[in-house]
Amino acid sequence: MTSRDRVIASLRHEQPDRTPCCLSFTQPALAAMTAWYGGTGFLGLIDNALELVGPGPGPRQGWLSPTVWQDDFGVHWDRSTDRDIGVVCNCLLPERNLDRLELPDPRDPARFTALASSCAAGRERFVSFAIGFSLFERAWTLRGFENLFLDMAEAPEFVEDLLDVICDYNLALIEQAVQHDIDAVHFGDDWGSQRGILMGPDLWECLLMPRLARQYAAAKRAGKFVTIHSCGKVQEVFPRLIEIGVDCFNPFQPEVMDPYDMKRLYGDRLSFWGGISTQELLPSGTPAEVRRVVRRMVAEVGRDGGYILAPAHDIPGDARPENIMALIEAANEA
Repeated sequence: MTSRDRVIASLRHEQPDRTPCCLSFTQPALAAMTAWYGGTGFLGLIDNALELVGPGPGPRQGWLSPTVWQDDFGVHWDRSTDRDIGVVCNCLLPERNLDRLELPDPRDPARFTALASSCAAGRERFVSFAIGFSLFERAWTLRGFENLFLDMAEAPEFVEDLLDVICDYNLALIEQAVQHDIDAVHFGDDWGSQRGILMGPDLWECLLMPRLARQYAAAKRAGKFVTIHSCGKVQEVFPRLIEIGVDCFNPFQPEVMDPYDMKRLYGDRLSFWGGISTQELLPSGTPAEVRRVVRRMVAEVGRDGGYILAPAHDIPGDARPENIMALIEAANEA
């Protein structure tokens, strides 16, 4: 089987010949691992089964200073501390008014050049079109985190209008993306903390779920898998996610959900991607513990398919290089 075949089998809840994996690094982790290994040769040992390709850059995207990055919406990200994502340091919607909101062009052909290349004939990886900060997260990056939560309480109609604008933009992106030979559409949208759903399940169901359902349905109508990312303790909405068409959930954090319980409860209807602890195991465990956890995850969560082996997020800078190498080696044995 190719890597692509393994992912497709897993998402169909069929047993692949080996469990597919997907390992990714933060910049600090990549630098630390490179120094420990004596070069980047370890990257050649990783058999990543997935390739995520987002929309290409638009005209507004770029560095405003050595530490501030502007995304295609005009949001400024201070990356002086977090070099991978950063912290939002402007507010494009200081008032409850959408009149001046300028969205990128979702139909610009230049934004799909990299996607077309990844979908070239003969590929072996599973290709996903990835929309990061896809709904709730995009809303708060535009409006401000605290402002958006006040809006949910005081002006839910404004929140619905904002979410509809973002959803319509995403639908236009999906319309273009599914014209390419992709396998899935991947949506990134953190709804949770480690204590629960940030806005609570009722507001999630009222404000987010209808727009999520529209986005997922657009991908499903085109015959594509739907995979999503949400950090945090969000398993109480798993039944709703299954209902609106999600095929695979990431990052599957073991600190907030028991992977084996989740497999038992939902494994016949939902696949999982992640599950290897980036908060405890990779920074503080031992190589032997890493190998033991990987083997159990593959044996139990990967039984009858339904699992993509991966860290529960990009590998962080405090992960021990010995543990990263143990993860790579155990993944190759899976």
